[in-house]
Formats: sequence, structure tokens, C-alpha cells
Amino acid sequence: METRSVMARASETAVDIVRGIGPGGFDGHTPCPELKVGALLNHLIFFTGVRGHAAGLKQSQAPNDVAEGHDFTAEPDWAEAYAARSAATAAVWSAPEAWAGETALTGSGRMPARFIGGIVLGEWLLHGWDLAMATGQKLNVDDELAAALYEDIAGKAEMARQYGVFGPEVGVPPTASLFDRALGLAGRDPSWKRS
Repeated sequence: METRSVMARASETAVDIVRGIGPGGFDGHTPCPELKVGALLNHLIFFTGVRGHAAGLKQSQAPNDVAEGHDFTAEPDWAEAYAARSAATAAVWSAPEAWAGETALTGSGRMPARFIGGIVLGEWLLHGWDLAMATGQKLNVDDELAAALYEDIAGKAEMARQYGVFGPEVGVPPTASLFDRALGLAGRDPSWKRS
């Protein structure tokens, strides 16, 4: 399976969760201890709706790009604006040329496009799960999405831990679903509950 074939579904999965978040939930805690719901929403929108799109097009900066830290949720119809941005990113990453060569997601240098595409997939599904758990929703991940995510995370988890992107691996029973095993590899506890 080529990861590009699941990018549109990954985007839709995250968008469903984002649409279910009301402004009253922005201060809630998430499985990412340093980010509350509002901050995590802005992070997701920035990396899957702005930078992820530019990276798929091999652009160092998108036209009318906004800086990291921009409050997208302060804009009118922000959830629908994100849905459109996320769909555009998914469309770019569904094309084979997005996965060829090198590109950059941040200003810290170029990497293989396959690596960056996997990060975008992880942003949608991992942070989609974080937001779902934080807001009492359920992220709907089918077997193909779970397999694509697990394969990508398994190949980069140790490096991601070294750079502080993932927390320590969380032990998950070998009988757990592939998605739960991916969460554990990414330093997330599949049984996390909001307080």
C-alpha cells in the first residue's frame, strides 16, 4: 500500500474531529501535556493546513503564509476553513510527485519527501486522536489508515524520541489493535482519559 492512497481519508478523519470541537472546549487538557485543546488545534491547522500543503508542493513558504503560533481559531468559520485547507493538503500529498525528492516542513532543512509525508499523516491521525480524546469524541481509523500510520511510526519512532517529538514508548499488549500499538510507539497511552 502506498501512503499517498490514504492521505485524503486521514485528512477527513481529522476534520471530523475538528468540526466537533466548540470554542468552550479550547482550554481542555490533551494527551500532549504542554498543549491545551486550542493550542493543539492551531498546531494541527498550521502543520496540516499550511506548512504541510507548501511542503507537498516543494515550496519553502506558501503564498500568504502565516507564522507558527497564529490563532486560526480566532478567524470566522475557522473549522470550515481548516476543512478546505486540510483537503487541499491531502490532494497535494495524494499525487506521486509530492513523495519524490526532498522538501521541508519547517525552516530547519530539507528531508526526503517520503519522511515529510509520513509526518503529515501522523499529524492528522495522532493529533486527531489527541483532540478526540480531549473533547470526548472517537477518531474513526480504519485498518488501512492504522497500517499506514504504524508502518511510518515504526520506522521513525526512535529518532522522534531522540528529538523530543515523541515521548517514551508506552507499553501496549501485543493483542492490541494496530492503531493502539502505533499510539504506544508514538508515546501515547491508548487508555488516556480527559480529566
